[in-house]
Amino acid sequence: MNKSMMTAAFVFALVLTTNTFASEKRFIHIEARTKQERTKLAELGVSLEAFYSDSIWGFASAKTLTKVKNAGFRILDVKALETGRGGHDRLFGFPSGDDRFHDYNEMKVAISELATKNPEYIRVMSIGKTIEGRDIPAMHINSSPNALKRIKSNKPGFVLLGNHHAREHLSAEIPLMFAQYLMANKNDSMIKKLLDDRDLWIVPMVNPDGVEFDISGDKYHMWRKNRRNNGDGTAGVDLNRNYGFRWNTGGSSSDTDSEVYMGKAPFSEPETQAVRDFVSSLSNVTVLLTVHTFSELILYPWGSSYDPIPNEKDRKVFETMANTMAKWNHYKPQQSSDLYIASGDTCDWAYGEKGIFAFTFELSPKNMWDGGFYPGAKVIDRVFDANLKPLLYMLNYSENPYRVLDRSQHTVQANSFLKNLVYLD
Repeated sequence: MNKSMMTAAFVFALVLTTNTFASEKRFIHIEARTKQERTKLAELGVSLEAFYSDSIWGFASAKTLTKVKNAGFRILDVKALETGRGGHDRLFGFPSGDDRFHDYNEMKVAISELATKNPEYIRVMSIGKTIEGRDIPAMHINSSPNALKRIKSNKPGFVLLGNHHAREHLSAEIPLMFAQYLMANKNDSMIKKLLDDRDLWIVPMVNPDGVEFDISGDKYHMWRKNRRNNGDGTAGVDLNRNYGFRWNTGGSSSDTDSEVYMGKAPFSEPETQAVRDFVSSLSNVTVLLTVHTFSELILYPWGSSYDPIPNEKDRKVFETMANTMAKWNHYKPQQSSDLYIASGDTCDWAYGEKGIFAFTFELSPKNMWDGGFYPGAKVIDRVFDANLKPLLYMLNYSENPYRVLDRSQHTVQANSFLKNLVYLD
């Protein structure tokens, strides 16, 4: 990332508009009192970002905004988004000193350096290429040399994914920091046991093309999607609506201009194809986490249906793990569709097709007014600290997620395992 850009103060000047809507995105406040109404808004093309009992805030193009109005929704407020550099006293300020965030090249360097310092544990590889030809880097963390050579392992596996959505830069930092934490504490007896007994894959930046576009031109673009040329003057597919399980069954849009455009077909995008093929090649994976921002939520399937998971035992595993992790990071645990239907997402595919216990973390901040997608570097350490216990918990229980159902032992074992870990470097 351009350092002069990163050390500048960024703002979002929100201006109430009353004239004809231009083509750029709008930040809109819409009355919506039920999850069914929120789902309808998503299907009209709105990306829903902040939730209240009677309304939502979200992003929409001028075209989508017209659809929302024509559908009869009550629009409470419309604000134009202008991104610029410091010197403004506006609603959403982006603080200076944010060079801790990694652009694509910096992320590759950080991964490479960590592997060079810890060759006995880390192998770096690409899981595939993006629409613009960038490699999608991954870290394979395993203490068995044979596993690092042949990629696959018979140890229980945990996959950690970040940055499906371009503007969610914090979602790449937390996976990277988790790898750095493990290596910094690899000589601790409990961490060493985890490293010896588990097979960990970390992909911090699934959408590097979108990341690079979002930070280009010395300003932020509020960019969500990848960078596919849709051939009609629009760009991008929402990667988290492009997975194949129950694709196009609600909560996404066929409009290329939409923030939640699902693509022409399931797995139409090289980025989702790469994740699909990568995860499918790992028969040992039991737990998967995909990290997003923001809202402070722990989500689990289904996202594509209001119905609960029909397998009662699996549903109890999801609920027990989510409720336990929520005690540590203080996020709200819930089935994803309790917010609104969103089909074609990563977790529904991972669980529905592969039987993997898959979760989504929507990291801090809680809402747009506390910084939204651009909360500043000051939050990085706090957010990592809040989620360290949940990450270690998932890694630990990837050995057998059904162990959490032993209620007489689960809480005691989880707390005993974690109490000595959180005070490490």
